[in-house]
Amino acid sequence: MFDFIRKHTKWTMALLFLLIVPSFILVGMNSNPSSEKGGVVAKVDGTEITQPEWDREHLKEVDRLRASMPTLDAKLLDSPEARYATLERMVRDRVVAVAAEKLKLSTSDQHLARELQNSPEIAALRRADGSLDMDRYRQLLGTQGMSPEMFEANVRTDLSRRQVLAGVSGSGFASNSAADMALNAYFEKREIQLARFNAADYAAKLTPTDADLEQYYKANEKLFQAPEQASIEYVLLDLEALKKGIAVNEADLKTYYEQNARQLSGTEERRASHILITASKTASPEEREKAKTKAEELLATVKKSPENFADVARKNSQDPGSATNGGDLDFFARGAMVKSFEDAAFSMNKGDISEVVASDFGYHIIKLTDIKAPKQRTFEEMRPQLEAELQKQQAQKKFSEAAEAFSNGVYEQSDSLKPVAERLKLEVKTAGNVGRQPASGVTGALANPKFLTALFSPDSIEKKRNTEAIEVGPSQLVSGRIVQYTPARTQPLADVKDNVRQRWLAQRSAEEARKDGVAKLTEWKAAPSTATALTSPILVSREQAQQLPVQVVDAALRADTGALPIFSGIDLGAQGYAIVKVNKVVPRDAPLEAAAKQERSQYGQWWTSAEALAYYNGLKDRFKAEILVVKPTVAKLNSEAGVTQ
Repeated sequence: MFDFIRKHTKWTMALLFLLIVPSFILVGMNSNPSSEKGGVVAKVDGTEITQPEWDREHLKEVDRLRASMPTLDAKLLDSPEARYATLERMVRDRVVAVAAEKLKLSTSDQHLARELQNSPEIAALRRADGSLDMDRYRQLLGTQGMSPEMFEANVRTDLSRRQVLAGVSGSGFASNSAADMALNAYFEKREIQLARFNAADYAAKLTPTDADLEQYYKANEKLFQAPEQASIEYVLLDLEALKKGIAVNEADLKTYYEQNARQLSGTEERRASHILITASKTASPEEREKAKTKAEELLATVKKSPENFADVARKNSQDPGSATNGGDLDFFARGAMVKSFEDAAFSMNKGDISEVVASDFGYHIIKLTDIKAPKQRTFEEMRPQLEAELQKQQAQKKFSEAAEAFSNGVYEQSDSLKPVAERLKLEVKTAGNVGRQPASGVTGALANPKFLTALFSPDSIEKKRNTEAIEVGPSQLVSGRIVQYTPARTQPLADVKDNVRQRWLAQRSAEEARKDGVAKLTEWKAAPSTATALTSPILVSREQAQQLPVQVVDAALRADTGALPIFSGIDLGAQGYAIVKVNKVVPRDAPLEAAAKQERSQYGQWWTSAEALAYYNGLKDRFKAEILVVKPTVAKLNSEAGVTQ
């Protein structure tokens, strides 16, 4: 059953909406982020969140996401939806912070220590003896502008705030009877018959006159506008452009080779054999202890006769992949094995046999059989690689220096890009037919929404000034200016007559289909026996939609079954109209016990999420949290974009 739920996200979300609550985070859209209340965009417990705070927080969020997902579409990060989501998260964080303070929730030193010990980033800084390398710890935090004391205070605060919702999230449950009742109702079946009034069938019968087309054209002129366009110049400052002008000094190449030859030549690999006695991390303490005892007995055996390690592995190892090969694992580099196994293998000398090593898989006895040190390549062999690396390093340094000159130059001489291009030896590029939205197939700066928005700002259009320097990618700055601007205009009817005809036919055929459908619905409701133009009965449910439109299935399942049969009409928009007749309700097939158990578990999670949301909404009301930025409707956004539904 849950295969269906995983594959049909829309139906699953519908269940959440109908039976529980809307999703926890409501992502809105805001086309005008500035507030009318002096830059204040939200309030929590009397404390204001201002527009600059919102902008800074969203910039941090964008930088974080771009660092973790470099291929993520930049348009998604700078969309009104993403900006509003950032504001909602800020409000949520403030609400939780105020609640933690008011409820006097705190984090003990022991809790903080456990949290830090479980951090993978900090675990990677531990020495072989388990102690923390404090110099590397301070260095890591320093790159984030924090001291150890600041970082630990932040973690302590975060742990305290997690407690606000943890009590609700950790204690929610739904009884099996409640889960079964809701799920059975959601997945029950309906026997239906259907009549379709397809718009396409009506289109063939319609012939618009020139007067019809002209009338439609005049009433919908916004649909037939040619978008505004511009011819532009722009200058791009990036690493690749700077690298081309850098010649690496021979002496620098040799020095870099001497300092990094071993590291650049490759990674060390080791070959080992092992004997594994399995005991998963979820096994009981007794089972793990029994496995450990068995491993220690085998260790004593192989230490007495190291030359028999392979025979002992074949007879006793519980690793099916290596046991038949005498436990041989072939060569591997760091990162290929679980950490405890890897640490042991890379601390041994050739021929050594380890003590018993615990891992999530069980207990290992390791014999190191070979070490393959990377062959150090000569200077000439590595010259291309060294040159590319030094060019990149020098370009990065040069970019940092040039970025400030670039930003200042496009601002100080805002009527031309040539001065800054000549100063930094950059190319002034040109592009025509540039629009406010990225053109299909375009990449680079001309596909960046932030750059295009700046290009089409009133100051840029009217005064043809340079835009500010805009970051369009890692180590990439661009500035542009409009050379020639063509405003949006309504195209002549003669040029768009075919488009007008298609739209008129689509609208009128849908209207005719709807008109006939509504008439038949009225007739059949009054005299059900006259409803003969219906399909054969079929069973539909949220699991078995029978390839019907979602609106049809939804109408069938929402129909009041108190008095059957019942007729419902469904407006399918551009596709026409449908009438569904519900004949009877068919109970859901009883799921297998394993599936039912999984369903109840998932339902319990939904219910817990609902309780957490309700508690959070209560906190919002208690601390008077409000977002002052208006969230426009989709209709408003379309209207502003000149789109007619």
